[in-house]
Amino acid sequence: MSRVSSGLWQNLIVVQVYGANTGVGKTIFSTLLGSHFTKRAGKTRWNIDYIKPVSTGPSDEADERYVRKYAGHPVSTLFKFDEPVSPHVAARNSDYIPSDDVLNQRLSAKLKNHASACAMGRGEIGVSIIETAGGVLSPGPSGTPQADIYRPLRLPTVLVADHRLGGISSTISAAESLIVRGYDIDAVVCFDDQSKLENSIYLQEYFGKRGISAFVVPWIPDLADCSEQEETRRMGGYYDRGTRAGYMYQVAGHIVTRHVERLKKMKNMASRTRKAIWHPFTQHKSIEKADDVLVFDSAYGDFFQVKHTNKSMQTIDHKAATPLLYPAFDGSASWWTQGLGHGNPQLSLAAAYAAGRYGHIMFAGATHEPALTLAERLLAGMENTRLTKCFYTDDGSTAVEVGIKMALRAACKRYDWDGSTEDIGLLGLKGSYHGDTIGAMDASEPCVYNKKVDWYRGRGYWFDYPTVKMRRGRWIVEPPAGMEADFGPEHSFESLNDVFDNEARGYSPRYEQYIMAVLDTLVKKEGRKFGALVMEPIILGAGGMIFVDPLFQRTLVRVIRNYEFAPVPSPTPPDETTWTGLPILLDEVFTGLYRLGRFSAASFLAIHPDISVHAKLLTGGLLPLSATLASASIFDAFLGDEKADALLHGHSYTAHPIGCHVANTSLQEMEVLSSGAVWDRYRRGWAKDVTAIKVHRRDREKDTSVWSMWSKDLVDRLSHHESVDSVVALGSVLAVSLVDKKGSGYTSTAAVSLREALLTDHAIGGISVHSRVLGNVIYLMASMNSRPAHLAQVEAALLLKLDFVSGRVPG
Repeated sequence: MSRVSSGLWQNLIVVQVYGANTGVGKTIFSTLLGSHFTKRAGKTRWNIDYIKPVSTGPSDEADERYVRKYAGHPVSTLFKFDEPVSPHVAARNSDYIPSDDVLNQRLSAKLKNHASACAMGRGEIGVSIIETAGGVLSPGPSGTPQADIYRPLRLPTVLVADHRLGGISSTISAAESLIVRGYDIDAVVCFDDQSKLENSIYLQEYFGKRGISAFVVPWIPDLADCSEQEETRRMGGYYDRGTRAGYMYQVAGHIVTRHVERLKKMKNMASRTRKAIWHPFTQHKSIEKADDVLVFDSAYGDFFQVKHTNKSMQTIDHKAATPLLYPAFDGSASWWTQGLGHGNPQLSLAAAYAAGRYGHIMFAGATHEPALTLAERLLAGMENTRLTKCFYTDDGSTAVEVGIKMALRAACKRYDWDGSTEDIGLLGLKGSYHGDTIGAMDASEPCVYNKKVDWYRGRGYWFDYPTVKMRRGRWIVEPPAGMEADFGPEHSFESLNDVFDNEARGYSPRYEQYIMAVLDTLVKKEGRKFGALVMEPIILGAGGMIFVDPLFQRTLVRVIRNYEFAPVPSPTPPDETTWTGLPILLDEVFTGLYRLGRFSAASFLAIHPDISVHAKLLTGGLLPLSATLASASIFDAFLGDEKADALLHGHSYTAHPIGCHVANTSLQEMEVLSSGAVWDRYRRGWAKDVTAIKVHRRDREKDTSVWSMWSKDLVDRLSHHESVDSVVALGSVLAVSLVDKKGSGYTSTAAVSLREALLTDHAIGGISVHSRVLGNVIYLMASMNSRPAHLAQVEAALLLKLDFVSGRVPG
């Protein structure tokens, strides 16, 4: 998950040479390619650099000696180990084992230096040839497979095929390993051993059908029983002929063409996008020029690879040596979906496995293992005695809509209402938003998202509530402006844990009195009917990262479950898992599945909903999938003698096995992370004392700690900043409300300048951050496996750039 630029320069062509196996001729091809460019006829002056990131074995046997001998160029070896074994074995006996990050950073720096040298060379074009060690998945010094180590750089690749018996299989396997990790294979090179195996003939046809060019290179001279002098003569002739041969002009020309095509695509993507794409949540009048469109080339770990714009280049020195792409921390977790980072190889392999095993299977009246396993995993993870059934849909909005259908049917059946002729509304919270489909949209009050949607009706009532935030170093529970009489005065707490101490805070008679008064007015005086309470637990995401007082939500659920919503009292429930009052639907699309540090955000409230909705992190950000969990008493409302009594809802891709299998892999990985050392480090940073951590380690399932991946010091410092009104931090979420004298809310532009500075001002902070704003609120979000070192860099950049846009430091 290195923070390095993807390797794309205007004046530097980078070629990463992988081998389908060890001993397939990578060094010979690399020498041929470098020698060809050095002696290539034409006006272009080529500046060649050979790079061997890792080398093992004695110096007199090293590849660099060979390349210097036959191509006349030195080889830059970044890390060398004397023992002639695999790098991960050789590194064990060395004084220093470079991490994957260090290896990529050293390689990236080497490429930048080469680009800089070419920029000073008056028209020189650089060619950096990077030769890997062993096969595609051979381990590096850290033990990580090479293809995973170098993936953040996403360098154009040439794969040297295996010419030996079994080489067809190993070559195709190597190519698929690269492709599933997001590499572009520019070419496959096959040495023609002139045997009956005919590997090169088969591989040319195989890869040609798949759009990958394959080239045949003449067989290496027979060096058996040769003296050193004769070997030098034969190989020297081989390289001399190859340098000028047509096959090398074809290979090299193809590599150059691919580079030029990539540059052209990157240059034109923004303008092509303006012509063809209708963006979500975008006022297209604001996209006046191509520079207004962000172009992403790829992503890996926590970082996007973003194309530089004219604006971002303004703060860059030595522009000619600067890569066309730069890494930007994905500060919105890609609209809250990223759980395990971009390009995660485990999720990619899981998707490939399920695609190969199943493709897609229709799900009505059928089952398959990934969907069944995932349903059982979700239900068990909720630790909820009520939830027993799992209904699959495609995204959070449709999952909420399904949940609303479930709740309304159950309420109408219980109270003998006719929802087709009577107006049945929903109860919720002000500022909440549950999705963009019409039904889910109607579950929210009028706002910027829906006020100009022609079918929107807003069928419900939305409660006011106190909010939690840190201001000037103190956690406070603040009532809505002018409603102190209803909710009481502002309360201050020593720690975030105290805010969530359900046992100490209990239930609030004042909150209960307010809720009861509202319900009496709505139900008894106005005669309105309601079918469910729908709310996001703890944090309202799209509404502006609003942190609701958990005590209010607990009290609201308690009152709803005890309130009589029909003139005739409802029957006594047969057991405690049957819903009472109204069904409670918790929308955990944003807050659930470890987003706030726990599997379910409902656990913070110590309540068991009747319906629970999950999406976003479900597949770790790889595929769209959602799940609506329901209790038996909700499920039973759809049992009947007619098909019309059933829940007639579904999608063509309901419970698609690829998504379900990826989700199982994702949840399993996040479960491991939740009990690992890194998360314990975060907890320690927020814990009151060490004892809490020791208790947690003995019984992780009963963890009641409240913490954030963002440091306590950062939150405190932000809360004291003159440009900041308040701060919220919980789990992976950090939200900063900026002061706006013109008024807060979604239409505020107070956070725009900070967002732009975080992304494009490379001269300040040392790291670029792609973030999103909700009016005057700028929020940042980590993945579940974000590295503390990266988050520390983001924190430093946030503080520095906040000072800059506030005028506290000079530009």
